[in-house]
Amino acid sequence: MDILFDLIIIGSGPAGMSAAVYASRAELKTLIVESSAPGGKMVKTHLVENYPGEKSITGVDLSMKMHEHSLSFGATYAYGNVIDVKQIVGGFEVVTEHGETFTSKVVIAATGTVERKIGLDQEEELVGKGVSYCAVCDGAFYKEREVVVVGGGNSALDESLYLTQFASKVTIVIRRDVFRGEIGTQEKVYNNPKIEIVKKHVPVEIMTENGVFSGLKVEHVDTKEQKIIPGSCLFPYIGSDPATAYLKNLGVLDDQGYSIANDRMETSVQGLYTVGDMNQKTLRQIVTATADGAIAAQEAIAYLNK
Repeated sequence: MDILFDLIIIGSGPAGMSAAVYASRAELKTLIVESSAPGGKMVKTHLVENYPGEKSITGVDLSMKMHEHSLSFGATYAYGNVIDVKQIVGGFEVVTEHGETFTSKVVIAATGTVERKIGLDQEEELVGKGVSYCAVCDGAFYKEREVVVVGGGNSALDESLYLTQFASKVTIVIRRDVFRGEIGTQEKVYNNPKIEIVKKHVPVEIMTENGVFSGLKVEHVDTKEQKIIPGSCLFPYIGSDPATAYLKNLGVLDDQGYSIANDRMETSVQGLYTVGDMNQKTLRQIVTATADGAIAAQEAIAYLNK
């Protein structure tokens, strides 16, 4: 089989786009394959305030800046949902769900993570009918209405603050009695008059009216007392899982599905690098993802030069 590209990058989040800049600038024939909008989770983030050089920028704007940069040295961009990566003589074959195949000498996987579901009945059926995993995408639909956010990490807090621009009230439900998010963000949440915090409660049932979300029944973790929080939309932000199913046959994943790579982003498969949030790591941030992408691209360049 003919090898069409030097490098295929799967995923166009900050890690993948950083890799594309370094690789294409070094004149590698580079293809980026992405199944959604460029930016990954970054494009769903309202404000980014911890990326060096940008004091405050919307996730959409930062995503578009990176996207333009990632293609500026000649990389090619293709839309597709990758379902398999196969080793072939001289490299890899990358297969999409619609049957397209691309071949390359090296692959950098950069598909990040996907939002975790709460796991309640009707949750998936109500997506678009009062259940959303993207406040930036859907928040404006709930102007002057009450919404419910589940989660206590940075994403839940950031998106709750964003939702206060539209909603008349934002109720945050957390399992513990403390947040896990950054202290500065916590202070903004506590000081926002539109936000109510329901601590030590867990979701137990989604309530509906006329086929759309109407409220969330929650239960106190100690007393088991239940109550219903009314709202027009539910925004779950309870963590994420690695988007790595397409690598399962290559033996590079741990028991949780995260990719196992060394500090050079090398996996146990020669020529396959994995980067960003899909990797085993302690900090998942835009800045760490871009660093991973740069390292992987430089290692790929060195590998090909050998």
